[in-house]
Amino acid sequence: MRSGLNRNFSEVTEFILLGFKTPAELQILLFLVFLFIYVLILVGNLSMVIVIKVDSRLHTPMYFFLRNLSCLDLCYSTVIAPKTLANFMSNEKKISYNCCAAQFFFFALFVTTEGFLLAVMAFDRFSAICSPLLYPVHMSQKVCVCLVTGSYICGSINAIVQTGFTFSLRFCEENRLDNFFCDVPALIEISCVDTFVNEIVLFLLSAVIIITTTMVILISYTYILSTVLKIPSTQGRSKAFSTCGSHIAVVSLFYGTVFFMYAQPGAISSPQQNKVVAVFYTLVIPMLNRLIYSLRNRDMKDAVKRILCKKVILSQMF
Repeated sequence: MRSGLNRNFSEVTEFILLGFKTPAELQILLFLVFLFIYVLILVGNLSMVIVIKVDSRLHTPMYFFLRNLSCLDLCYSTVIAPKTLANFMSNEKKISYNCCAAQFFFFALFVTTEGFLLAVMAFDRFSAICSPLLYPVHMSQKVCVCLVTGSYICGSINAIVQTGFTFSLRFCEENRLDNFFCDVPALIEISCVDTFVNEIVLFLLSAVIIITTTMVILISYTYILSTVLKIPSTQGRSKAFSTCGSHIAVVSLFYGTVFFMYAQPGAISSPQQNKVVAVFYTLVIPMLNRLIYSLRNRDMKDAVKRILCKKVILSQMF
C-alpha cells in the first residue's frame, strides 16, 4: 500500500517503461526472441482462424469457440508485443499517458474475456459429453454467439472498472514503470497516494473472476469425468478424454499464471518476478495454445491436410 499525501502533485503526461534491465547486447537478443515468439503467435493464430473458417467440417460449437480463443490470443499479445519490440530498439522507452491507459484497457479486456471463454469451452465439452442428444439444442448457434458476447461484456466491465480505478491515481513526479507494459502492479507501485482501495479492488475483482470461472470449469469436468468413467469401452473413454486434454492444458497454463500475477496477496511487491510471469502469459501462452490445440487435435491436422491437398490439386490443374 502506497501513501504519499505529503508530496507535491504534478501532472504526468508520459511514462517510461523500464522493461528488462540488461546490457545493450542482451537487449538485441531479447528483441530477436520476442520477435520470433510474436511471429509464431501471428502465424499460428491466423492459420487456425483461417483453417476453421475455410473447412466446413470444423463449423461446430467447439471450433467456433476455438476460433474466438485464437482471436483473443492474437489481440492481447498484439496489444503488448509491438510496443515492447520498439522499446528494445529505443533509448527513451516512453509511452504517453493516454496510450498507457489504452494499452491497459484493451489488455484487461482481452485477458478477462479469455478467462470467461475458457469457462464457456468447458461448459461446451460438458454438454457434448454428458448430454450428447441435447447438445445441438444446448449449444445452438444463437447460444454460442450469446456466450461469446457475454464473455466480452464481462471482460469490458472488468476493464472499465480496473482502468477507471487505476488511472484515477496520482503519480506525482515519478513516471518510471518497472515493467515492459502498462499493468496494474507497476502503476500502483509508482503512485504517490494511498493505493489501499485500488489493491483491494484488484484482488477482489481478480478473485471473483477466477473463482467464478474456475468453478464452472471444475464442475463441468467433474461431470465429464463421472460420465467418461461409465463408458464401457477403453476406446470410447480415450476419445472422450482426448477432446478435453488440450483444453485442460490451456486452462492450467492460463489460470496458474493469472492467479500468481493478480490474485495472491503481496503479488504487487515482486516486480522482477512479475515481469517473468508477465512474459509467460502475454506471449508464451498465446504461442503454446496453438501448439497444444494443433498437435493434440486430429481434426485440425486432417483439416490442414485437406486444405493443402486442395491447393496441390488446383496448382496442378492451372
